[in-house]
Amino acid sequence: MNKQYDLVVIGTGTAASGAATQCRSAGWTVAVIDHEPFGGTCAMRGCDPKKVLVGAVEAIDHSRRMRGKGIGGGEPKIAWNELIEFKRTFTEPVPAMKEKSFAKNGVDAYHGRAKFRGHHSVEVGGEVLEGRFILIAVGAVPMRLGIPGKDHIITSTEFLELDQLPKKIVLLGGGFIAAEFAHIAARAGAQVTVLEQADRMLTPFDPDIVGWLMEKFSEVGIDVRLRTSVTAIDKDGGGFSVRASGDGNDEVFNADLVVHAAGRVPDLDPLDLVAAGVESDKGRLKLNEFLQSVSNPSVYAAGDAASNGPPLTPVASHNAHIAAGNMLNGNCEKPNYLGVPSVAFTIPPIASVGLGEQQARDKGLKFRAQHKKASDWYTARHVAETAYGFKVLVEEGSDRILGAHLIGPHVDEIINVFALAIRKELTAKDLKTAIFAYPTGASDIGYML
Repeated sequence: MNKQYDLVVIGTGTAASGAATQCRSAGWTVAVIDHEPFGGTCAMRGCDPKKVLVGAVEAIDHSRRMRGKGIGGGEPKIAWNELIEFKRTFTEPVPAMKEKSFAKNGVDAYHGRAKFRGHHSVEVGGEVLEGRFILIAVGAVPMRLGIPGKDHIITSTEFLELDQLPKKIVLLGGGFIAAEFAHIAARAGAQVTVLEQADRMLTPFDPDIVGWLMEKFSEVGIDVRLRTSVTAIDKDGGGFSVRASGDGNDEVFNADLVVHAAGRVPDLDPLDLVAAGVESDKGRLKLNEFLQSVSNPSVYAAGDAASNGPPLTPVASHNAHIAAGNMLNGNCEKPNYLGVPSVAFTIPPIASVGLGEQQARDKGLKFRAQHKKASDWYTARHVAETAYGFKVLVEEGSDRILGAHLIGPHVDEIINVFALAIRKELTAKDLKTAIFAYPTGASDIGYML
């Protein structure tokens, strides 16, 4: 006999756990399903473990910048195997902690690959679970690459498990993963090449700010090849040959390791959406404004699977709250992605929130843009950082903050102040009259406006 639940959640990451907990607290019977170790992308294979590695290479980079400015002794270096072991102290306990949390809260947990068997039913491990509602929160997986020799490529997940760092690494792609992993690997001693098809890296970010970041890529020896398409990957003795074409020229890059950093897509294919009557288009679920399937009202989605809003962990959490509330109370709330900040944890980090210049112009807005490379400001100089700058857009008349784009020390924290200003429609004057602790990164905000 099929097991009956009020809610069946596919996934155990941020969105899945948040919605499951909220609905269980309201008295619903809830089940969760995951074929991966419980915990989801962020905690197990994404932002959390990556940030552990970033923290170590930031320390190395800071020490190197301060050579001759008060730091002496031997050359600092990364002990990669020790760093990965330290990283595992964060990831390895997560699945058991999740299992314990689900059990404590009365959420039934199932291990295995979920497949729809009807509009209200999901099969896992030979059992069929019936749900009044089903939440798709499966997260994302590396997009498929139609490249000959693609089997020679490792994923970002596998990179985070390397016991030793190879000497020569080629990264395919130019987004968050490529930029962050390139900075980690280069500062840990690897020779890094990035192959990107587009005209620039990190296309969601302001082009001027990215331009300043690219100076850091060059400074640490990362070889970035833009407008370059990979045509094949060959096994070459103990390494690999990456064949590529760019600007009409063919070139071969030798590597000990080739990493897929070309983006991720929702992990929807194994679900058999057709069996559930859930419509999708080009790998994206068709949802209404309440995160509900347009073709099967018993199905909702959250997080990366929803493809609504930026693919970020805080957005997944927000989606979970919205979807759970709509399932519990009827469709009464829509997600609000105003003022969601985005950060690439390169060294230094790059951060953005709100509108870019072109977006503001396309909307017909009148604004002033405060734009400056500020490497001579105290915030940068006292840590010997050469990359520090900003571009802040302020609407004429209303004085509202429209967008902020930053690079440099602490901007991963400073961007949150601008995000709050945009979400709450604070003005430039509001921020200028705030009293921030000094000397901190936030104390520069008034001068950015």
